[in-house]
Amino acid sequence: MISSFLEPAVEIAREAGALLAHYYERRPAFELKGEYDLVTEADRASERLVVERLGARFPSHAIVAEEGGGQEGSSQYRWYVDPLDGTTNFAHGYPMFNVTMGLEHAGEMICGVVYDPLAKEMFSAERGSGAYLNNRRIHVSRTTSIEESLVSTGFPSRRRHLGYNIHFYHQLAMCTHGVRRGGSAAIDLSYVACGRLDGFWEFGLNPWDMAAGLLLVEEAGGRVSDMKGGLASLRGPHVVADNGVIHDEFLTLLREVFENRPRYPLPSISG
Repeated sequence: MISSFLEPAVEIAREAGALLAHYYERRPAFELKGEYDLVTEADRASERLVVERLGARFPSHAIVAEEGGGQEGSSQYRWYVDPLDGTTNFAHGYPMFNVTMGLEHAGEMICGVVYDPLAKEMFSAERGSGAYLNNRRIHVSRTTSIEESLVSTGFPSRRRHLGYNIHFYHQLAMCTHGVRRGGSAAIDLSYVACGRLDGFWEFGLNPWDMAAGLLLVEEAGGRVSDMKGGLASLRGPHVVADNGVIHDEFLTLLREVFENRPRYPLPSISG
């Protein structure tokens, strides 16, 4: 039964979240992994906890974790774990971060959790059973047009000089109520699921960034795809998630940018 996986995931996420909150008060030093990506002692401690707990509960399952502490294998069950999504926020004392994990079975996401320990918000979903925030059923927004929407995105820290999301950002900023950039894809997706945001798009996410979040959006009645309208993939180059009502309009706007036909030219700088 799928439900036999979700309850332990919620318990583990709460425990890891409490650990993160403890570290957050101490403001641990950070290191760089690569040229731009930050990592802290809290990332590693949270990952050890989550991997140990999952391994004890589900010893045959594969675990893919951001900091490399997982246990790959041939099981059809595979956990995707981000022990601290929003590390840059965390390291700077900005209060938006979470622990997230999603379970895939034979290529399909079947359960996922996103836990914000500071707000004490547990987002959870299992395939076919809906999405919840602290045990209360949630649904995507009813916004009917892109012009009335509030959307969000993110910018990768690595290879930022090659990123062109700023072009998409400008178009969405011009034709919506606004674009938010919170620094945590899992929370952005959770906010789409509960109707706080109407849509989200981003390039270059990792599977653990969005595994749980995409399931949350779908189970809350939303729609997910890649930015060109194809199937959303945990290993794809980009993703879109929204309330479903604005999806086609969202994709049309994104396609115009891909085709270098922006509706709103960038303004010239004067004076």
